[in-house]
Amino acid sequence: MTTSSPTMSKSGFVDAVRQAVEFDGAQGLPLYRRLQRGIRHAIDTGAIGQEDALPSERDLATMLGVSRITVRRAVQELADEGLLSQRQGAGTFVTPRVEQPLSQLTGYTEDMTARGMTPTVQWLNRSVTTASPDEALALNLSPGSKVSRLYRLRFADNRPMCLEHATLPHKYLPDPQAVDQSLYAALDENGCRPVRALQRLRAELFSPEHATLLGVQPGSACLYIERRSFLADGASVELVRSHYRGDSYDFVAELQL
Repeated sequence: MTTSSPTMSKSGFVDAVRQAVEFDGAQGLPLYRRLQRGIRHAIDTGAIGQEDALPSERDLATMLGVSRITVRRAVQELADEGLLSQRQGAGTFVTPRVEQPLSQLTGYTEDMTARGMTPTVQWLNRSVTTASPDEALALNLSPGSKVSRLYRLRFADNRPMCLEHATLPHKYLPDPQAVDQSLYAALDENGCRPVRALQRLRAELFSPEHATLLGVQPGSACLYIERRSFLADGASVELVRSHYRGDSYDFVAELQL
């Protein structure tokens, strides 16, 4: 069973929560919303670490001078969003987040395996169809060209993490059913693994359909990523549009002068 880390003190966590709850700009919000804001602040500032246990509902109510009903509502909604995880008989814990560097072109399976997590996939679609005008433009294809489509729900340690829709020129992936876990492994076998990519990221809100698939509340935070990948000769090999859970992923970029 996961327990609080030695570096996390209840007093430090509560102080960070109280600071955000009492912030002047938050005074117009309902108390449970201010408490949610405080818990987010404590997580973001490191006052409580990933997979650390929160103080009990009773302890939080006592230390913050609020009702247990207020604490329960704040914690439950954060758990519904995926920021917290409630474990029967064990308590409430900070949900671990995955850090993904933006300077490396790696596949999801490789990323999760390198972190000691078990990647799995639920296939929603694997098919060969005609490229849309936008896809043909992005992949530098002639109108009416065939493409292979891969649409999947991706997991890490049985937790849904992202929805990924990949479109590839048919010549690089003639049989989409050949892809098991890793698309890049399949492309590597065909000698057409990408060597560079361009990515665009933006914040969005999950649609009801996507939220249902990922087990989050509709309208919760989402990271939308669109990536175009290229071979060494500059040919476009992949267009990927992904929706990542905003409560589970941090994208990190190293900048140098």
